[in-house]
Amino acid sequence: MTTYKQESHIRSLIKGVSWRIVATADTILVVLLITCLSGDCSIDSAIKIGTIEFLIKFIVYYLHERVWQKRLSNKEVTKKQTLQKTISWRIIATTMTFIISGSVLESFDQIALFIALTELFTKFVLYYLHERLWIQLPLGRVRQFFNRKKQ
Repeated sequence: MTTYKQESHIRSLIKGVSWRIVATADTILVVLLITCLSGDCSIDSAIKIGTIEFLIKFIVYYLHERVWQKRLSNKEVTKKQTLQKTISWRIIATTMTFIISGSVLESFDQIALFIALTELFTKFVLYYLHERLWIQLPLGRVRQFFNRKKQ
């Protein structure tokens, strides 16, 4: 187990950017796959949904991250707690994906639902792995990097 220490806002922001890059790439691929399977392949819709998600979910992810910072600070973090955090984020993010997909595609139908449900599974795995990776990264590295640049 790893002790979860309070991380800086900068680290949360960088973590949010790294997650949004992974998540947005996944979103674009999932939207493209689902729209192509439905017979209406649309790279424009995939990019539009991915871009909107990046911007909106970045803010929501940051807030989610800070709430979990308070909950887990200075405690041993188990895989079960990481799983709980993953589930809470997936509930929020999958709901947002359905709403954003339905809005962009101008229909809250099976396609928007399939996009959200497919993403539920792909992102569940990706988010869990991303979270475990960030737990292993030592705190203070970001501060050290920026402090060296100032000198």
